[in-house]
Amino acid sequence: MTILLYILGVILFLAAIGLSIGLHEIGHLVPAKKFGVKVTDYMIGFGPTLVSFKRGETRYGIKLLPLGGFIAMPGMYPPKEATHTRAQDVPNEKTVQGIVREAAKKRHANQELADPQQPVVTDTRQDGTPRKGRLFENTLADAREFSNRGIEPGEEHRTFYALNLPKRLVVMFGGPFMNLLLGIGILALVLLGIGVPGPSTTVATVVECAVPASEAQARQAAGNDDCTPKDQLTPAWETGIKPGDKILEIGGTPVESWDHMTEQIRAAAGTTVPIKLERDGQVITKDVPIITSERPKTDEHGSPIVNSDGTPETEQAGFLGVSPTQELTPIPVSEFPATVGSSITQTFSALFHLPQRLVEIGQIAINGGDRPADGPIGVVGIGRVAGEIVSTDLFDVVDKIQLGLSLVASLNFFLFAFNLVPLLPLDGGHIAVALYEGARRRINLARGRGIVGPFDTARLLPLTYGVVGVMLVMTLLLLYVDLFNPITLRDLFGG
Repeated sequence: MTILLYILGVILFLAAIGLSIGLHEIGHLVPAKKFGVKVTDYMIGFGPTLVSFKRGETRYGIKLLPLGGFIAMPGMYPPKEATHTRAQDVPNEKTVQGIVREAAKKRHANQELADPQQPVVTDTRQDGTPRKGRLFENTLADAREFSNRGIEPGEEHRTFYALNLPKRLVVMFGGPFMNLLLGIGILALVLLGIGVPGPSTTVATVVECAVPASEAQARQAAGNDDCTPKDQLTPAWETGIKPGDKILEIGGTPVESWDHMTEQIRAAAGTTVPIKLERDGQVITKDVPIITSERPKTDEHGSPIVNSDGTPETEQAGFLGVSPTQELTPIPVSEFPATVGSSITQTFSALFHLPQRLVEIGQIAINGGDRPADGPIGVVGIGRVAGEIVSTDLFDVVDKIQLGLSLVASLNFFLFAFNLVPLLPLDGGHIAVALYEGARRRINLARGRGIVGPFDTARLLPLTYGVVGVMLVMTLLLLYVDLFNPITLRDLFGG
């Protein structure tokens, strides 16, 4: 049964990845089609195609490796004729579409004049003799040709490079934006619907004796937590408060939360206060003498304050002697925007430190050692964690759903941030090229030089290959450590 649940967890995670990638590509697909761009392929994954079908002019499909996805739009690498077009070629044109039309005429003219029996010469010297291609030059020519193969004569206006700057930005930002929306939506379901673990006003345990904080630490260090005859009994133990009791009021004041109750107890030191409880559906009231005890000092978040030597800072405060149960409680709607902002900020911070963390992972892969729980995890590692979440008995069903959805939300925030990195072939690289092209065009127009053709994106192919190589190395490194030095559910959440 455990193995089946583990497999189910992995399958659910793969489905979540597929959904996230699919919606990312829809974020590109919908505006591209809306703006009239010809989209020839919509694919989830890479490698061999598992299943596909064609609807209209677009082929939709799923590929073997769930490591990303793509839509194919002709014109991602503009033809050389378009990139070389200048104002003198189109003196009456002020738009990108004018350059597209002129470049298309020149390209078709060159194709008609070309001798099909002779090899194509991509460039010549000033004297007209063929020039030997430089490093990557043939590759650039092939990339341009491959990028524009789906465009028929007269369809040049439907290429990606024919879009103006705002439309290109919308198309390229649409994918990451979908991941952002998906991450926010899932986080809203988790935080506002299911809630986050936190202390409730229901009693989990009742402490028998009140031990001063400094002495309690010494006993824990010695491995002795038992009470002694000299220890003072706690008010909760003496008055018969039991696990499962829900504290409703203290001194006539309704209890809003565990923190609110703690503040009231600490302030009531040395006094007897009526405490209203709910037990087995009945409401009872007990007069409880709150004792004064040496307790650890806490900050505004409830975390203990420690001295420079690591010992807890203490104070004299009221003490009841109960601990809370942990329950999932939705956060206030007013806190949600700040929580989303914090999650996105943490994602970008983790992405910024990713190179450093990958170096650490590489050293662990070579020399061995424990992986940090907050370090990068690959697809295989996250899949293993997802399988453990579903199959473990550490959490109940609601907790598993909460953890699983939180994992998918974090994945989408990472896809949003990662795809905005301004390097090709990522969406951020295309956004950067579009912004550069728009700025260059405006500068030329402002200086009276007239319209210029699109930037030759193919010239960045060497950099693109380098980025792809780095991403491949990163993928293989994480795959290796995920297989042979994995991070487990207990590493992440304890237990």
